[in-house]
Amino acid sequence: MRLPPWIFGFPHVVLIGTLAVSGCSSDHSAQQDEPKPDSSPAANQTIHKEVGEASWYGPGFHGKETASGETFDAKKLTAAHPSLPLGTKAVVTNLDNGKKVEVTINDRGPAAKEDRAIDLSSGAANKLDMKKDGTAQVKIETKATKKKRATKDNPKLATAR
Repeated sequence: MRLPPWIFGFPHVVLIGTLAVSGCSSDHSAQQDEPKPDSSPAANQTIHKEVGEASWYGPGFHGKETASGETFDAKKLTAAHPSLPLGTKAVVTNLDNGKKVEVTINDRGPAAKEDRAIDLSSGAANKLDMKKDGTAQVKIETKATKKKRATKDNPKLATAR
């Protein structure tokens, strides 16, 4: 038995019509157009985790240029790390007392020759309550961040994918 050729297009027409009608009706309010916060695992995923000894620096370096090119301000929440990309935000936790601080990596170090993982600014060391001892065992964590999109005002930024 041979079917007429028009019958093969019929299911496609019904499917397209059904999708078009269902897309036009909605019980959702205008709130569906609001952007939703990014809750994807990649945006909240820890990408670097390290445990080691932290020290702090400041008095001799205050006002000098950091590896990132900015002027070191001992009061700001910054840090020197040997390999994390400059500009990275890192959460540093003092393992002795549980205190945390978010710092921006803006320099290379630690300057001390010992096996230190990170050098913190005086301001960051104060937040961790470690200045009296001079060093502390810490956990360093960084999170994945969303890439910024290139804009008319900032065309050099990489386009997010």
